[in-house]
Amino acid sequence: MPDPSHAATWRFALPHTTAAVPLARALIRNTLADIGAPVDGDTAELLTAELVANAVRHTSGDEPIELVVELVPTGGWQVEVHDQDPNPPGGLDSLGRPEEPKRPDGLAEGGRGLLLIRTLSADAGYRPTPYGKAVWFVLPPTEG
Repeated sequence: MPDPSHAATWRFALPHTTAAVPLARALIRNTLADIGAPVDGDTAELLTAELVANAVRHTSGDEPIELVVELVPTGGWQVEVHDQDPNPPGGLDSLGRPEEPKRPDGLAEGGRGLLLIRTLSADAGYRPTPYGKAVWFVLPPTEG
């Protein structure tokens, strides 16, 4: 098991295409499994796929998307998806925190990703970066 007192970070460049989504899921699954991370891997994969799909769908250009996985001091895991668009994702307030959950239109094909992230993570948000933005979530460690 990793030592939470020592930060560990993994960075992966992903193509700005739909192929990034299954690639990100595999990277999360394999990274967490290889180090024996005490975290819900299925939730990590699902939420990562949501963030990567949003980055591909809602940003333009062909610059890579960056996936960052980091052990946080509490023993949990933070996952960030960096893209080149500085605009905040919909559903986040001016501080980068999720707005109050709104029930999505029952007939809409989309609009549930950030609701999933808010519901299934311990914390989530976004922050500007020098090259665009990072949208992130934190998962707590699971019990032994």
